[in-house]
Amino acid sequence: MTTTVVVTGATGRVGRHVVAGLRAAGADVRALSRRPKGGHVTGDLADPESLDSACAGADAAYLMWPFFGADAAPAVVAAIARHAKRIVLLSSGSVDGGVPGAEPIARFHAEVERAVEVGAPSWTVLRPAGFAANTLDWAPSIREDGVVRGAFPDAAGAWIHEKDIAAVAVKALLADGHRGRHYALTGPEVLTMAEQAHIIGAVTGRPVRWQKQSEDDARAGLTAEGWPATYADVALRVQEQLTRARPATTATVADITGRRPRTFREWAGDHAAAFLP
Repeated sequence: MTTTVVVTGATGRVGRHVVAGLRAAGADVRALSRRPKGGHVTGDLADPESLDSACAGADAAYLMWPFFGADAAPAVVAAIARHAKRIVLLSSGSVDGGVPGAEPIARFHAEVERAVEVGAPSWTVLRPAGFAANTLDWAPSIREDGVVRGAFPDAAGAWIHEKDIAAVAVKALLADGHRGRHYALTGPEVLTMAEQAHIIGAVTGRPVRWQKQSEDDARAGLTAEGWPATYADVALRVQEQLTRARPATTATVADITGRRPRTFREWAGDHAAAFLP
């Protein structure tokens, strides 16, 4: 019997790979979009009532939370769970205290987790560490002059490839044995942000150097990219903390998918074109 899965955030960095993995596994995928095209279905997490028709007859749902707050979470979860009895939530590694200084971010992610745990008959929560894909924010400056600008080059993370997050999500959506689990997901190594920049340079064949900024300049850069001021401050506080507290890696990706997590060098190879002029 074919499993029908609703995927929110279907065009996002993780969601697109969830869609591809589910289709490769033979699932019937409903890729949710506010502006549907190319086989997507209509639905908007900001309007829970719009989810009813998209979720009708579905067996499971992948939920990516796109908001800087959890107020709408109970209504969204209720709308999905009226149909899909299994929800896999993309949350954050900050919830379990693995990201020092991230308390405001951890707080609203924890509230979304609670809404899923209370409202879904069956649930799995994914708590990834820092996304390797966050370095795509550096792409414009690397393309322009081979420079990454930031305040904390020594901030370290166990950066995870979005394909590995998606692979775990697909397993949790389609296979038994994941109910009621919280999965801490990391890449296989701990690297500083400066080391990430160096690897991008090595992979692309264009040396990349780090230009240290003041915290004020770094904050201004984040807010110019659209970050709310409060969360720009949180991001910088997290980076500062990660210059001192190196995170641990986990074996969860390998345990669930049967393959080792991809390295940051592999991630950079997959995305090299984004950093080239």
